[in-house]
Amino acid sequence: MRVAYLGPAGTFTEDALREATPNAEYEALHTATVYDAILAVERGQADRALVPFENSIEGSVRTTLDTLAFDAEGVTIVGEYDYAVRPCLIARRELALEEIAAVISHPQPLAQCAGFLRRHLPQAERRAASSTAEAVLEVRESEQPWAALGARSAAALYGCVVLREGVEDVSENVTRFVWIAPSGTEPSGGGAWKTSLVFSELGEDHPGALVEALEEFSSRDVNLTRIESRPLRRGLGRYMFFVDLEGAATDPDVSAAVAGLRGKAESVRVLGSYPVA
Repeated sequence: MRVAYLGPAGTFTEDALREATPNAEYEALHTATVYDAILAVERGQADRALVPFENSIEGSVRTTLDTLAFDAEGVTIVGEYDYAVRPCLIARRELALEEIAAVISHPQPLAQCAGFLRRHLPQAERRAASSTAEAVLEVRESEQPWAALGARSAAALYGCVVLREGVEDVSENVTRFVWIAPSGTEPSGGGAWKTSLVFSELGEDHPGALVEALEEFSSRDVNLTRIESRPLRRGLGRYMFFVDLEGAATDPDVSAAVAGLRGKAESVRVLGSYPVA
């Protein structure tokens, strides 16, 4: 099994993968971006990808949503895994917080720790990196008084020092990861199921058009657990809507609701139907 995920070694995604598959054997395929991880499955370079989908502090991971909507029609979501994220403040050597001139990380941890940075490191510049592990590497290679936000495992892997642990603004900081597989892959698992889909271009633009579309679900007692709009990239004021709902796509009520939605939206795509984490 070839598994693609955001690298290099030492990212939170790698930690989540290890936790989710403690006894599994797989070939790791580190990618430079989440986009590349998903496209590796699309192109047949990987059998699966594990990518971040949603964070309890910062919300949806936009790169994942946009890649699934615009660039990877040949993949499907086949599972999910919730991982507790505890960012650490990491440096090449011991530093006092007031000495730190810049903090480097992926944009998600920078946002998840924004309050800590404002309170304790107001003087430090914020810099974005392609991943948390890449940020730790950048800090290790520089003699400047810089720090990174990343995983404890990355600090150990790259010979750095943890200055502070658990610097996220909310202690219940959980990221929902999803498993990506080639289209046609059948998920397996018992218990409750979830279905994710995206739709856009609601018939004639009129007051209540979105409500009417969502009534396809409410009228059948299908519960929506998440809805989010993203730009459709066709000018201002045009959006697509990402929805998570309870139930499998094969459930009669869910199937009927999706069929009803297809009659009210120009584009409807089921991104995946899979067991709840």
